Amino acid sequence: MPIFIDRRLNPKDKSLGNRQRFLRRAREELKRSIRDRVRTGRIADLDREHAVPMPRKGTGEPTFSDAKDSGERQHILPGNRSFSPGDLIPKPGGGGGNPSAPGTTESEDDFRFVLSREEVLDLFFEDLELPDLVKLNLKQILSFKPRRAGFTASGAPTNINVGRTMRNSHGRRIALRRPKQEAVDAVARQLAELESNPSNAAMRESIAALREELDRLERRRKRIAYVDPVDIRFNRFDPQPVPNASAVMFCLMDVSGSMGEREKDLAKRFFVLLHLFLTRRYERTEIVFIRHTHEAKEVDEHTFFYHTQSGGTVVSTALEEMHRIIEQRYPAAEWNIYAAQASDGDNFATDSERCIALLDRKLMRLCQYFAYVEIIDERESHIFGSTENGTSLWRAYNAVDGKWPNFQMRRIAAPADIYPVFRELFARQPALRKSA
Repeated sequence: MPIFIDRRLNPKDKSLGNRQRFLRRAREELKRSIRDRVRTGRIADLDREHAVPMPRKGTGEPTFSDAKDSGERQHILPGNRSFSPGDLIPKPGGGGGNPSAPGTTESEDDFRFVLSREEVLDLFFEDLELPDLVKLNLKQILSFKPRRAGFTASGAPTNINVGRTMRNSHGRRIALRRPKQEAVDAVARQLAELESNPSNAAMRESIAALREELDRLERRRKRIAYVDPVDIRFNRFDPQPVPNASAVMFCLMDVSGSMGEREKDLAKRFFVLLHLFLTRRYERTEIVFIRHTHEAKEVDEHTFFYHTQSGGTVVSTALEEMHRIIEQRYPAAEWNIYAAQASDGDNFATDSERCIALLDRKLMRLCQYFAYVEIIDERESHIFGSTENGTSLWRAYNAVDGKWPNFQMRRIAAPADIYPVFRELFARQPALRKSA
């Protein structure tokens, strides 16, 4: 793993550490602002560009300055009729008070960051993930790993290709006729033999010529480097898409007569947020939409969110439809199977018992994770918000929750509850183990 050390000098009167702390504060402020806006507005507004204000407080870098009321100082002031030696001179503008109050001093506007749709979604879903996503046989979710893709003239020192670098060096030395060490050594030996017995003028001339040749060869070897920067080649790595897991999410929504417009709206908001999360974080995850009244049916995305339908309530039909689709299209040995269910909890007691049987004997053995969200009345939130009592379906699912650690259940009473509940259900956590 490469380690990067930033050795750049700090600019004048600036601190790199302070700047990095400011960027971290700004990032957290942006995430908080986006979450607050989504919590109080529409979930669909998340999937668009945002202009996020950031308070000016806390954005300045800390500085050291002299204390105005300590130390010894000498000032030369022009003569006046208002002050005497020892008087305290007030600051312009009346001193303290609110600097941004109307009519006092000039103030600066807050920072405004204009974030694109992709930046908003990246910040919003930064620390969320599908729990216990394991790698299985058939692969559909894209990930990337480095793959050798030839050579490049620039790169990290750890990626230098010694063989290609030396091959380039050897070819360049041959092309430029860099003298070999053997040729230099041969001239040096011949010169040494003649210098040992310089008997006549002809030999002295030969010695001078050999000295010039030896000097020329050595100078040429120095000018033509053994390894030049132009010879160096680095291994090049390109990201290659490698599918690493296959996953399917089942969205089960109750649209029976007991689900009023408010309940359906809250359920749809939750599933819109889930749909944005899946399509943003997991490019090739398949989503199966199932609506149910007294009978369940697989539908497309548009029908799931916009089609009006009503009828009686038999929750087990949605679980049976989910199990049928898994057996036909998504074998558990090859797929990561997830499910999210939203209902008001209104169900026949006998059918709730059937739901327990379906989950215990079939679905929970196949699912990586199952999340149940119950829509309750705001007036009941203070009664049922933190108790195991509730509707027939809630009590039945509570028995499943106690047995299977990959089953989670939460209640939603108002739009502001959707985002906190969603984060509780899909926050990053250690891998869950399914019970045998």
